[in-house]
Amino acid sequence: MFSAIARVFKTPDLRRKILFTLAMVAIYRLGTVIPGPFVNYPNVQQCLASGSTTAGFQDMINLFSGGALLQLSIFALGVMPYITASIITQLLRVVIPHFDALHKEGQTGQQKLTQYTRYMTIGLAVLQATTLVTVARSGALFGGSTNPACQNILDMLPATEPGAEINNVIRMVLMILALTAGTTVIMWLGELITERGIGNGMSLLIFTSISATFPSAIGSMAQGDSGMITLVMILLIGLLIMMGVVFVEQSQRRIPVQYAKRMVGRRTYGGNSTYIPIKVNQAGVIPVIFASSLLYLPMLVAQFNQTPDPVTGELPGWVTWISNNFTTGDHPLYMAVYFLLVIGFAYFYVAIAFNPEEVAENMRKHGGFVPGIRAGRPTAEYLNYVLTRITFPGSLYLGILAVIPLIALATVNANQNFPFGGASMLIIVGVGLETVKQIDAQLQQRNYEGLLR
Repeated sequence: MFSAIARVFKTPDLRRKILFTLAMVAIYRLGTVIPGPFVNYPNVQQCLASGSTTAGFQDMINLFSGGALLQLSIFALGVMPYITASIITQLLRVVIPHFDALHKEGQTGQQKLTQYTRYMTIGLAVLQATTLVTVARSGALFGGSTNPACQNILDMLPATEPGAEINNVIRMVLMILALTAGTTVIMWLGELITERGIGNGMSLLIFTSISATFPSAIGSMAQGDSGMITLVMILLIGLLIMMGVVFVEQSQRRIPVQYAKRMVGRRTYGGNSTYIPIKVNQAGVIPVIFASSLLYLPMLVAQFNQTPDPVTGELPGWVTWISNNFTTGDHPLYMAVYFLLVIGFAYFYVAIAFNPEEVAENMRKHGGFVPGIRAGRPTAEYLNYVLTRITFPGSLYLGILAVIPLIALATVNANQNFPFGGASMLIIVGVGLETVKQIDAQLQQRNYEGLLR
């Protein structure tokens, strides 16, 4: 292994790419700890130290931002606006023919789609920054904590001072612009890594953000009288989970494809055999993000309806019910709904991302066929049959992996950023495998031996 790593750094081009990637990652991590304008940093740190955290989708954004969200740093929004814009662009291919036509145009169309994604990222960043600043000013960023520091995490002028209202509006606008600019810089860093570094830039930034939360999450488990025993057990369970994730992520159903021979002049083309790889987890981490986003909406609505009844002095019944069942994530009803939503979104996203009719038509145009299946519509029906059957265990796997942090929250009182489960483990394993494969491929271009054996 050490000789393989030595070969990586002995190759000038590959060494330059890796060092450039590490430099961009360092800049990204630096931005996650620089406070945004008009943020009361001591109060924020006091709230974080007291354990006053949020739950639900806000936790996932905080995880993807490497903890920058709750610190209100200039990179507080992280990569979530870009991820959301990419998902929306992909979904628009189904409902807008122009987007589907651009997708089929090749490199030129992909460049236009990328440009649309950038514009949409900036728009979503403005929207999310506005929401974040509003929630922070209302004191609901840390779950409505009664800690006075959590109610004053922004340096706003008292309403009694002259001109306080207009000054506070200007300060909020400047904060929104700073957070939006931070998202734009993150997007630029990701594209630089993809172009000049190694691996996919945005995926590596997400990988870095999640990895940065591992030491604090593992350290919090070692606290208490039986902390070391609990830590060892969790690490063993985490190792088993990681092995299972690697096994499933590498698993695929290979559908054989045969291409007929054809004569062009005196040359013979075709006649070769290949296969269509259909992964067990074809949807990736997207269903987990969708389900978390949808479950966060009721909690967000309840947060903005905390005004008690003037007669009884109590909150509305539906607000209390949502607060009891959909806030912390350790309620059985929340787990059950989350599990079912992940399964449903897995089928939904696979149906959008993989079009059997399009694949069957492309095979027919190039003279390809599945042995024993007629080309055209029968091939599309066969692909749809295989895809539906293989998505079922894949969706169950995603659902179980998604609720592991919630079970840990309910049993060992871990936080929702439990490192061995959910979106974090999927991204860590997926990005790690793809990056290692890219390094191995580039090594094999220059040496007989690659990084892997």
